[in-house]
Amino acid sequence: QVQLVESGGGSVQAGGSLRLACAASGDIGSHYCMGWFRQAPGKEREGVAAIVSPGGTSRYTDSVEGRFTVSLDNAKNTLYLQMNDLKPEDTATYNCAVWWGACTVEIRPTYPYRGQGTQVTVSS
Repeated sequence: QVQLVESGGGSVQAGGSLRLACAASGDIGSHYCMGWFRQAPGKEREGVAAIVSPGGTSRYTDSVEGRFTVSLDNAKNTLYLQMNDLKPEDTATYNCAVWWGACTVEIRPTYPYRGQGTQVTVSS
C-alpha cells in the first residue's frame, strides 16, 4: 500500500518562502509522476507542479512559474516544493500525489494515491 505524507506547510507573510515535502512509502516503482495540486476555499482544485521519474522533467502552472521549484529525491522517495516570493493568492491546501501516465500539471479527476494535505497561508 502506498502512502504519501506531506509536511512543511505554515503561515508566512507575502514575499516569504516555504518548503513542502511529501514522503512516499510503499512500492511506487521507478517510473512515475509526482506532483502537487492545491485548493483554496471556494475555488476549484488547481495543478501546481509535476515532475517525472526518471529524468526529472518538471512542469508548472503559469501562476507559479519562476517562483516555485519542484524536485524529487529518488533515494528518499520524497517530493519537494520550494515556494518563494509567496503571494496571498497562493493560500490553499496543498496535496501531493503520485500517478502513472502523462506527467502534466493539469488537474486529474482522480489520483491513485494522494496525501492528506498541508495548509499554506500567506498574509499581505
